Amino acid sequence: MKYLYPLLLCWNVYFLQAQTLPPLHIHRAVGKIQLDAVLDEPDWQTAEVASNFTQYFPADTSLANAQTEVRVTYDDQFLYICAKLYNLPGERTYVTPSLRRDYRGEANDGFSMIIDPFLDNTNAFQFGVNPFGVQREGLIANGGVTSDDLSLNWDNKWYAEAKTYDGYWIVEIAIPFKTLRFKEGGTIWNVNFYRIDSQNAERSTWTPIPRNFLVISPAFTRQLIWDTPLRKPGSNVALIPYVLGSYAHNLADENGRTNEKPNYNWELGGDAKVAVGPALNLDLTFNPDFSQVEVDQQVTNLDRFEIFFPERRQFFLENADLFASFGADGIRPFFSRRIGIAYDDSRRENILKTIYAGARLSGKVGNNLRVGLLNMQVAEDEAIDLPSINYTVAALQQKTFSRSNVSAIFVNKQPLFNNTDTIYNGQLEAYNRVAGVDYNLASKDNRWTGKAFFHHSFENNQPDQSFATGFRLVYGVREWDVSTLGRYIGANYNPEVGFLRRRNIRQLAHTTWYNFYPNSKTLNRHGPGFDFDVIHNGERVIDYDINLMYRITFRNTALFNMRLRREYVYLFDAFDPSGTGGLRLPKDSDYTAHLIIANFLSDFRKLFFYELHTRSGQYYNGTRWNLEGSVGYRFQPYGSFALNFSYNNINLPQPYNDGQLYLIGPRFDFTFTRSIFWTTFIQYNNQIDNININSRFQWRFKPVSDLFIVYTDNYFPETFLAKSRSLVIKLTYWLNV
Repeated sequence: MKYLYPLLLCWNVYFLQAQTLPPLHIHRAVGKIQLDAVLDEPDWQTAEVASNFTQYFPADTSLANAQTEVRVTYDDQFLYICAKLYNLPGERTYVTPSLRRDYRGEANDGFSMIIDPFLDNTNAFQFGVNPFGVQREGLIANGGVTSDDLSLNWDNKWYAEAKTYDGYWIVEIAIPFKTLRFKEGGTIWNVNFYRIDSQNAERSTWTPIPRNFLVISPAFTRQLIWDTPLRKPGSNVALIPYVLGSYAHNLADENGRTNEKPNYNWELGGDAKVAVGPALNLDLTFNPDFSQVEVDQQVTNLDRFEIFFPERRQFFLENADLFASFGADGIRPFFSRRIGIAYDDSRRENILKTIYAGARLSGKVGNNLRVGLLNMQVAEDEAIDLPSINYTVAALQQKTFSRSNVSAIFVNKQPLFNNTDTIYNGQLEAYNRVAGVDYNLASKDNRWTGKAFFHHSFENNQPDQSFATGFRLVYGVREWDVSTLGRYIGANYNPEVGFLRRRNIRQLAHTTWYNFYPNSKTLNRHGPGFDFDVIHNGERVIDYDINLMYRITFRNTALFNMRLRREYVYLFDAFDPSGTGGLRLPKDSDYTAHLIIANFLSDFRKLFFYELHTRSGQYYNGTRWNLEGSVGYRFQPYGSFALNFSYNNINLPQPYNDGQLYLIGPRFDFTFTRSIFWTTFIQYNNQIDNININSRFQWRFKPVSDLFIVYTDNYFPETFLAKSRSLVIKLTYWLNV
């Protein structure tokens, strides 16, 4: 009988999920709602209550131990949400890494809501608040299948307050209707609420969600029923101008001091956001500047292929998935970081290019069709023979069945608006285009997900084999996670505005995991897995790996996984595996290796936390011992110190170089208040012989209006001789018109 009760509870949860769960009705507020986390307004007393939250972690078979009550109301301008979050008996400590906006992870107490105004159960808004009143907002795309489907880079205006009491805490939220995108005249939205109780390692949701799916999944929502049809929120235009002053100085190169003079500059530019109807948004930018964007975290590169860094620039973020999610990892027809960046052959580095102006139209046309259109013009650079380039991207996404969709994309890159008297090394007539179609699968119950795609590139002298195609199919239930993928990348497929790691390959990969859910006070879930990945070029196998795996999720939120791997690689080009610029292994040679890959993430709710990763064993014709990760300490709630590190000890036989590669990156993150932040990031990388210091001060003096002061230095490690130095002061202001 001890096993029967949990089984019945489990069946009850899934049975309820299969039925129509009770909705939440929302009524217009009669009085004024004051945002103070004190629920003394009469409208809160009469509002319908969303309660009986169910546990999502550590189990999903019972009601939550710490319960939550949610109420909603609205007026002409705002959607209001309040939540009363009860604590378990005993002394209470709330957990937060800092007071910085857009917190993430289980190491936070917090309340979040998911809003799906178009009932597609695929794309949604997310808003969250923690007990310290810190806000986060994000966009969920692609059905919330992976954690990457939640982007917290999106920024917009909304308001919240939180207050702690004896035995509970309260949050009040006001979201302007102008911040949301929705269909005028609608009377039903999909919503869900969830809570993270870090001290007790419990996560709970209003709509039950099986724990083998992500808590952000829009597949599991209930209806929010409005008492009257929604009206257009009125004119919705925001101007976001900026002004900046900057100092930049190249001080030294490999040969010693340079004679370059400091460059002093000031710029004026900005963005505009224009609502073209309640669900379609036009973003405009003039002379955009991205100097306030935090620097990329450096990595030790021992790969033969390009490393992917995510987009961080605000202009590209809203509805970013509509443009960026075509194809698959390592095979993207459009990658927005290609815009405004060019490669300087003489300096062997990427350089930033001025973007004159740009426009981006994106959003919903009706409930089932999403559209995106982007156009940007980038400045010429005669010093590197680069003409002014125009980038145009068009995307469509049509919903099919309950949660799936068919998408199409067209990308065009070509020189426009140039002086034809300048030769530009014959590039004025060159163009690069990609057209493609994707089918994205997501079943109603979220068990089956995946995609299939076909893309083709076009150039002046059109070669054969200029296509990429592939599929991925994923099946996920409580006990099993199974996925299979196949890809065929033509030898001449060339998406210049995209991201492509490899050409001329045929790939087949498969992964199977089995999950055990023990009745344990220590373990939450564990289980074995098997994985293989084979790559062929039409003539021979050029890469493969086979893995035996095991993973463990602990009840205290710690994670461990390990895989024993056998891998094979064939080199078509000479390659230096030491990463030191030494003698390269010859082309047309092949290598088989056996190694271990393991990861451990500690309980991040603790003040002291860490994560460790290793990839060690045989390596080409030698060995590699690797340890990387981070160690941190939280000065709650005002900030944290973290030390990111990577160490690789590579031993190769003579005459090849051994390698001792270090990357050390201390990071200091202080949040003096919810609006004043200071981050300093130091990175020492002996592979590129550089010490980088980036220090960024941010004062959010009004919602989405900021003062940034950003200081950057680069040094030679051996002499500590300064290579370059820059200082930027930038002021942005969000003005609603």
